[in-house]
Amino acid sequence: MYLQLGVLAVTAVAAFGLNKPDPQHLSKQIDSRINERLTTVSVKPAPLADDATFARRTYLLLVGRVALTSEVHAFLEDKDPKKRDKLVVKLMKSPGYTNHFNTVWRNWLIPEAATRYEIMYLMPQFDNWIRPKLKNNVPFDQIVRELITTPVAPQNPNQGFDPYGGGGVPSPLPWYYAKDAKPENLAAAVTRQFLGVQLECAQCHNHPFAKWSRTQFWGMAAFFGGIQSTQPDQPYFSPLREVFDRRELAIPNSNSDEVIQATFLDDSEPEWKAKTSSRVALADWMTKPGNPFFARATVNRMWAYVFGVGIVEPVDDFTDENKPSHPELLHELAKAFEKSGYDQQYLLRAIMATDAYQRSSAQTEPGQSDARLLARFPVQGLTPEQLYDSLATVVMADPEQNVMFAFQNPQSPRRMFLEKFALTGKKTESQTSILQALTLMNGQTVAEATQSDGGKLIASVIEIPGLTDAERVDAIYLAALGRKPTAEERVRVEKHLKTGLLWGKTRRYGDLLWALLNSTEFRTNH
Repeated sequence: MYLQLGVLAVTAVAAFGLNKPDPQHLSKQIDSRINERLTTVSVKPAPLADDATFARRTYLLLVGRVALTSEVHAFLEDKDPKKRDKLVVKLMKSPGYTNHFNTVWRNWLIPEAATRYEIMYLMPQFDNWIRPKLKNNVPFDQIVRELITTPVAPQNPNQGFDPYGGGGVPSPLPWYYAKDAKPENLAAAVTRQFLGVQLECAQCHNHPFAKWSRTQFWGMAAFFGGIQSTQPDQPYFSPLREVFDRRELAIPNSNSDEVIQATFLDDSEPEWKAKTSSRVALADWMTKPGNPFFARATVNRMWAYVFGVGIVEPVDDFTDENKPSHPELLHELAKAFEKSGYDQQYLLRAIMATDAYQRSSAQTEPGQSDARLLARFPVQGLTPEQLYDSLATVVMADPEQNVMFAFQNPQSPRRMFLEKFALTGKKTESQTSILQALTLMNGQTVAEATQSDGGKLIASVIEIPGLTDAERVDAIYLAALGRKPTAEERVRVEKHLKTGLLWGKTRRYGDLLWALLNSTEFRTNH
């Protein structure tokens, strides 16, 4: 009986997270490694950012939009010395976090949905599968295991994934359809997304720069060799099936009769189970603590999400030649992530509690220009979703309303905006194209926001009785940039308002908002 009570107590402790490691402890380890490197290269770090900058940065990263004016005021007025970590925890519990990271995961795992409409229409199934997992902070290894091992053919034909649009039945199968259910495409996706290896370069021949061989590529592809389309002439929307005992693969379109056995990247031998998909063996190996690829690839990707650049960059190109900027830190992060039970929110909390995350982005020393040193917070271009939802927030719209419908509808303003503002290149080196600049300057969203007769923000600022010009300017700055104007900015704005008597101050307030929404400060996270 006492033994049973002990087991129950341990289970309860685990369930309530009482035995979880402290993210503050890991954050100190991170700062120690970062500062150690800065000392080695004789670079002095930038000072910590002010509260307004921290709040804007954190809202953009965790909920994908700028903060509402009321949210900025609440944070700035909070006197709790731990309010920064408190804000991070609060946002992680909000619906905005779930919605935003749903988008982050979709873009990461199924980038094909942005350009292929036949995949786009399958996204409700994927979103409905991943969303509750993000909301409940399901361990990352469990999510990946379910993705890799999901049955491709439900036992009951009336249940499970319906490729013809089954009303959003939760399923990870859109990931398989996005890769055309081809073993070579699935192997390339798995190794890139979860192991940090660009293995597809070895598909036709041994990798020209890394150690990976053609045999290793097809050995990974063989784990998916049993998956077949029931209608090969219509691969996008045809139900799939799987031959469970298939653990080898004949290389397609090859002049030889070479057949490759399913093999792990570390050349260890799979442990097969009777009447069980070979994908189960792959998932077992990938998510087993101590796997040389899985944890470090994941923490590196999360690191890059926060800072815009990975400890290994590109994030999916771990090779002997592509060295990490902080090898000891990468190792320690991977071990801590494993020890936490692959807890994504723990990892994010630890990173966002560091001085490295909370530093100013303003360069105060010449040596701070290298983003990977993290002597200052790297300035990053907003993703299309962050930019659109921030614009929607400023004009007092609801950025979370009908987001899925807007994503699916190719004619919706949101969808067209996302296509125009697709990011290219590194986040820390993003540039605005001419088309993007014209959209911000003359597009419908910004135009409606800055018109005196149509912009809700401008109308509300004008209509509130008793406000001074200075208070109205403060309100516009807080809404757009999350801060009040500097003394120099205030002088320029006051001069602008005085020159607008012919058209009235209302139009000039619209001009001010237009200028802020078109500024580099609004279009970047800094």
